[in-house]
Amino acid sequence: VQVTESGGGSVEAGGSLRLSCAASGLVVGYAMAWYRQAPGKERELVATVSPGGGHIHYADDVKGRFTVSRDRATNTLSLQMNNLRPEDTAVYYCAADRQTYRMAFSKTDFGSWGQGTQVTVSS
Repeated sequence: VQVTESGGGSVEAGGSLRLSCAASGLVVGYAMAWYRQAPGKERELVATVSPGGGHIHYADDVKGRFTVSRDRATNTLSLQMNNLRPEDTAVYYCAADRQTYRMAFSKTDFGSWGQGTQVTVSS
């Protein structure tokens, strides 16, 4: 499985961006997630989606602002980010689980990572 992110950019605080992740290969049975990594910080989970798309977990600081969606027909994972804050500035990564048919949360659960896309939010 290979994943490729797109859609990053620069916005002012309060603005919106939409990230997309295109997956090649069979991802139907795999959980997928968005992570982010700010300079000098550890990579952290933003949101994770179960293989069927019915279960979604968000990090506390993005709840109510970010929405993740999964289109199994097109093998894409999207992240709609609204009301962006300067602290959301980071490189955002898409990831696919190493194993099938489970909900994944830990970085070590994910074996396929994209190259990342930069999101910059100015105050």
